[in-house]
Amino acid sequence: MEKQLNPIGSLFEKAEDYLETRMDLYRLRAIDKSSDVLSSIAARLVIALFIASFFLMLNIGLALLIGRSMGEVYYGFFIVAGFYLVVIVILYSLRDKWLKAPISNLIIKSILN
Repeated sequence: MEKQLNPIGSLFEKAEDYLETRMDLYRLRAIDKSSDVLSSIAARLVIALFIASFFLMLNIGLALLIGRSMGEVYYGFFIVAGFYLVVIVILYSLRDKWLKAPISNLIIKSILN
């Protein structure tokens, strides 16, 4: 009788070890995927920050150039601001097609790969 309990007990111990190992594997995979997604987002944010800084300086220079050619510096800033107002209205009206869907697809693709 003891010989029968020993193999069954051993089987249960191995099953328990297997389940613990599987849980650890799933946890490690989730951590790996999360860290991959977060590091990708962080890298893109740093790049976006530098691109935004570049465009800020470019727009200030462009506004000064336009303003100087029109006689008053602030005219250039108003023209550049008006251009961005038009861009904002266009982006807002097309936000689902141009922004929401591509960003959602990028996040889903990043998580599933």
